[in-house]
Amino acid sequence: MTTSSLEKAHIELETSARILLADDDFRLLDSLHGLLKLYGHDVEIAVGGKEAINKLNSNHYDLLLLDLRMPEISGHDVMQHMAQHNITTMTVVVSGETSIDDISRALRNGAYDYLKKPYVPEELLATVNNAVTKKRLEDANRVMEARLNRSEKLHRCIVNNSPDIIYILDEEGHFSFLNSKVEQLLGYDRNELLGLPIISIIEEDDLEKARYFFEHAARTQQGARSIEIALRARDPNQSKRYFELAVWPVADSEDLITHLPCYRIYGTARDITDRMEAEAFINFQAYHDLLTRLPNRSLFKDRLSMALTQAARNTQRVAVMFIDLDRFKIINDSLGHTMGDRLLQAVSQRLLSCIRKGDTLSRFGGDEFTLLLHDTQGQQAVVQVAEKILETIREPFRLGEHDIHIGASIGIAIYPEGGDTLDGLIKNADIAMYRVKNTGKDGYHIFSHDMTTTATHRLMLEQDMRRALENDEFEICYQPQMDVLTEQLIGVEALIRWNHPTLGRLAPADFIPVAEDSRLIIELDRLTLSKACREIALLHRSGHGNLKLSVNLSPLLLERTNFVENILEILAREQFPAHLLELEITENLLMNDRPDVIEKLQSITAAGVQLAIDDFGTGYSSLSYLQKFPINTLKIDRSFIHAIKTLEEDACIVNAIISMALGLKLNIIAEGVENAAQLQYLRSLGCHAVQGYLFGEPEALANLMATHGEKFKAALRQTIRIASK
Repeated sequence: MTTSSLEKAHIELETSARILLADDDFRLLDSLHGLLKLYGHDVEIAVGGKEAINKLNSNHYDLLLLDLRMPEISGHDVMQHMAQHNITTMTVVVSGETSIDDISRALRNGAYDYLKKPYVPEELLATVNNAVTKKRLEDANRVMEARLNRSEKLHRCIVNNSPDIIYILDEEGHFSFLNSKVEQLLGYDRNELLGLPIISIIEEDDLEKARYFFEHAARTQQGARSIEIALRARDPNQSKRYFELAVWPVADSEDLITHLPCYRIYGTARDITDRMEAEAFINFQAYHDLLTRLPNRSLFKDRLSMALTQAARNTQRVAVMFIDLDRFKIINDSLGHTMGDRLLQAVSQRLLSCIRKGDTLSRFGGDEFTLLLHDTQGQQAVVQVAEKILETIREPFRLGEHDIHIGASIGIAIYPEGGDTLDGLIKNADIAMYRVKNTGKDGYHIFSHDMTTTATHRLMLEQDMRRALENDEFEICYQPQMDVLTEQLIGVEALIRWNHPTLGRLAPADFIPVAEDSRLIIELDRLTLSKACREIALLHRSGHGNLKLSVNLSPLLLERTNFVENILEILAREQFPAHLLELEITENLLMNDRPDVIEKLQSITAAGVQLAIDDFGTGYSSLSYLQKFPINTLKIDRSFIHAIKTLEEDACIVNAIISMALGLKLNIIAEGVENAAQLQYLRSLGCHAVQGYLFGEPEALANLMATHGEKFKAALRQTIRIASK
């Protein structure tokens, strides 16, 4: 056979094959080795079956040319070994055995082809070429299949471990595939959902929206679409979960009759519950008061605006109530902000119990609430709501160990008579509320247009007060405090008065409430203390050395962090003896053992300043604070003194207060003494000092000393003589 014919019979491979020759015939091995090497193959020789097995175990070959009849280990044994050990080398038998049984057995054992000895070179090369080509294809197929398997495993891993639910819907919108995430997020076994429509797990509130979405997605078949809806969990007790559903239409097959593509939907469901809850919380914060959970000012105004639009359209009446808590500032200042917050929460719950479901109660700010009553049935219906609110607020609030008593001042404006705009109704309800404040508190008023003048006056008064502080329009009057036994002057209480340039002389009741609401009371108290210390210090230096000074202080001043420093700075500046100053505070300030209040009062008394409780007996607190705080004096409220000899129970109250004070070794001053009978009764009980109209009204210091000065000097000289003996 010529070289050209051999080349023609051989199809050139892209790369050479690695071939193992296994035979016990050295001449044949040498002949095959030379022929195959000629065509670029990598050829190795194994003499006998044992060597062939050893080489197959340790090396990789593309093709094995194998003789069947070999001593010890035959070719059949070699092929069986290859099958048992999963050796995938392609095998071509080249053997002198020609029986049908041998050929059949070889093929059954995995031989690719069978060539008889002596071989024909062209046939051998063609068989080798075909076998190697098939081997390469099989190897490539195995590699591709392995890659596909790896890709499928990777895809399955990605799908099943996706943070999202992945699903496929058939053309009817039923689940045909679901990943395992549905079990974790919604509690369903994915197999139980297969074949069910997707709308079967959508919350009822979102059903219509979901139906429209999926119908539109299936009909248009254009790109990805998404929707945010709530999916129902398997456990009905599980809280509602929100998802962003995204869908993509997928062309799946072709209808054999119409030749139109049938579409399925591939989709994902991403859990957005945390995001939705965060957005809801942010939205709640924007429109609600976080302390009481009530709508805030912004939401109240939005609802009032809508209510007014509806009322104008349907000829309805709308009412706005402005509710301000009475005595809340005292509670907040005395018991602390934590107790104040708890009180506001308790008040909001009581107010909610007084209104209809469709009405809106809001916390407008601080201790102010606003109430919107929709479609009211006349003024009387509004009044009934106000009276119900007042009744429920008057009931004591049990907070910790305290029974807290408060009231409410309610201003009412009714659309359209009380205002036909949003801001107008709120402003007029506020004006009506201040009318209640100015006429005794704990009640209600319905706005009328004559109240506008009062509100304007109040605003003007606040503005004038700021100017008056700069222009020194305030003056101090003094009321004498007398010794019960000797009826001699022992001290004075400083009281502020305002000489208004146009309104004339104003009493405290005319401007103190405005000062407290605007916090100008802090500056007024500082002014009162400074002026009084300056004026009484002059008396000390002119022969009235033991005259005591009492000054009433607002809780707002004591709340200041620099309270102690302010008091001591005033005493130093005015050169006033600390032991002759008595600061009067309300018992409500002491209702809670606030560490900061205790520390301030202890600091001020450590400097020598005396402390008195003003209007004692009118509060609702426990009397245990008398032993906890550095109190020197009790001032019995004038309401108890006024009833002496007329109401036996009030006389008993005075008896009890004086007995308790004497037992605690406290000084006692009775306020509001107006007649000799009251003085005599107090003297009989052992009261130390009195003040009231029996001894004089508050007046300028010069007038007071003209009346009582000589008596005071005489008493002072007598005291000095007794002390010198």
